[in-house]
Amino acid sequence: MKLEKTLANIDSAVARRSRVYAGRPGFAARHAKTLTSARSALFSLSIAAALVFAVELIVRQSMADTVAYFLDPTRPAWTTIGAFFLILLAIDGVFGREHKSAVVLAPLAIIPAIICQQKQVFLSDPLYPTDFLFGRQILELMPVLVKDRPWTAVGIVVGLIAAVTTIGLLLRYAWRNFPKLTRRERIARAAFALPLLFAFWHIMDYNQFSWIRDRLKVIPIMWDQTENYRHNGFALAFAINLPMANVNAPAGYMADAIDRIPVKPLPAGTSHRSKPDVIVLMSESFWDPTRLPNVKLSPDPMPTIREMQSGNVFSPEFGGMTANVEFEALTGFSNAFLPYGSIPYQQYIRNPIPSLATFFRGEGYVSRAIHPFQSWFWNRTAVYKAFGFDTFKSEENMPPMQKRGIFASDESLTKEIIRQADAMDDPFFFFAVTLQGHGPYEPNRYAKNTIKVEGNLPESDRQVLETYAQGVKEADESLKKLMDWAKQRDRETIIVLFGDHLPPLNTVYTNTGFMKGVTAERKGSKDQMKAQHETPLVVWSNKTGPKKNVGTISPAFLSYQILMQSGYEHPYYTGFLGKVHDQYRVVDRYMLIRKNGKDVAEWSRQPKVPALLRDYRFLQHDMMFGKRYSTDRFFKSHADLYAAGF
Repeated sequence: MKLEKTLANIDSAVARRSRVYAGRPGFAARHAKTLTSARSALFSLSIAAALVFAVELIVRQSMADTVAYFLDPTRPAWTTIGAFFLILLAIDGVFGREHKSAVVLAPLAIIPAIICQQKQVFLSDPLYPTDFLFGRQILELMPVLVKDRPWTAVGIVVGLIAAVTTIGLLLRYAWRNFPKLTRRERIARAAFALPLLFAFWHIMDYNQFSWIRDRLKVIPIMWDQTENYRHNGFALAFAINLPMANVNAPAGYMADAIDRIPVKPLPAGTSHRSKPDVIVLMSESFWDPTRLPNVKLSPDPMPTIREMQSGNVFSPEFGGMTANVEFEALTGFSNAFLPYGSIPYQQYIRNPIPSLATFFRGEGYVSRAIHPFQSWFWNRTAVYKAFGFDTFKSEENMPPMQKRGIFASDESLTKEIIRQADAMDDPFFFFAVTLQGHGPYEPNRYAKNTIKVEGNLPESDRQVLETYAQGVKEADESLKKLMDWAKQRDRETIIVLFGDHLPPLNTVYTNTGFMKGVTAERKGSKDQMKAQHETPLVVWSNKTGPKKNVGTISPAFLSYQILMQSGYEHPYYTGFLGKVHDQYRVVDRYMLIRKNGKDVAEWSRQPKVPALLRDYRFLQHDMMFGKRYSTDRFFKSHADLYAAGF
């Protein structure tokens, strides 16, 4: 009886609960709506995966490589799918039609992938956003494509027409037939997708380390764009390069503005001496480690350079990005006028550019670049050709070199420079980039470290500093060897050495108290910026010895110093840059340092930029991106070589 009463009470309670839910007419609808939304999200995710797969298959032209990209846990295929998924949701929210985003996004993803694949066929390079800055090149490529692969060209034209027609019809169909989203659904999609997309875009800045980006397996490999695209996939690698495509002509740039820039008349003869040989050494990560506080290095790792030092180079970089320093040193142009994070070697050098190489070739020199590593690194093969070098001697076409650690030794490179110089009859300009000083500075790289480090440092930091200091010592000894050889020559020989940037010593900096973080600041006081960006500079002649009191200069002024030391005059490198140098010694993105040592912070954001710097930017933009109005007046030797088809 008691059991029957209990069961009756349970039945009564269930009935009451059922009546309560039955009284809510939206309950079943809400569950159905949730299920529908889940199905829609899964379908969008499937579309995202299919698009990413199609893009990679088109670019890679290999099913095996495409599948490997998706299955490799160290590569960001699923991160890319997630980004595409968020973009699809955001577009649906904007258009208010379910899955209309697929019709919009598909051509935006697939057409660039097709262009990338075709570019790789002819130029062996992936598609960069900055390629669209050079539309003339794309048009010039068309006749080559038509001639080499006429049916491919026809197929592309027919395919584009069919694609445009199909996309138009699909958009029309989608607008009429795809389910319409409610206002709440549109807001929900936008509120979910847009903040995540903004956060994702924010962490893609490769100039800053991101723990989240690292976890997502996105690794910006800016020094090797082929590997950058292979590892990250086309969409992410293209996006990483996207900010650098925003190069606008400076306000006021036009032919008249270039014509108004005065040109200093040259004397009848451009040299007051016989043509000297010139050797410029950009020493990898070379810096004075005795600047570190609270530690003592003995003996002095750089006695030769300390004795011969002319001044310092104010590097625009820290711990890497060697190519940006090299760009300034060879062209006399400045990174300060380019978008933040850009790498001209990778993104902007598509056409012949005036450089020290073209100047010296115009004077009858042999211009040669030398670097004991593979020629693809930093895109140097294409860049050196654009700069006008006769030849590029790299690891592939130089004799095997002795290694110190895993890199070619400075001593071995010095011997090779001497060997090549001794084989020359004509005057020569050598630009050499060393390799031994490259990080990381692992313990026991060298069998014996001869520089002792004293101070209160963790053992791991002490070993890193000892390894680095040993490399500095051997770079110093190699310079002495080169100078001793030059002293025996009859022809004047000018040797210039500078460090490209401070080394990546990581916690050595913080544990010695040199700076607060393991990387240098981009902005700061003049003293702080000089401490974290200055590298040694030597300008030396076997006839006159070292040039002293150069001070601290931007790499862009090295061309001025080199030509002045060599006895040459030039409308741009000594004329115009000489004027700039007379007023400013450092032209950095965030700071100017005047000749008198006073600094001007955030100069580029001021309402009015000094006229001289405005003209500097005009000339650079003109030769890199513009109509080249200034070629005949400022770069005659370059114009002559370009006309001769160098």
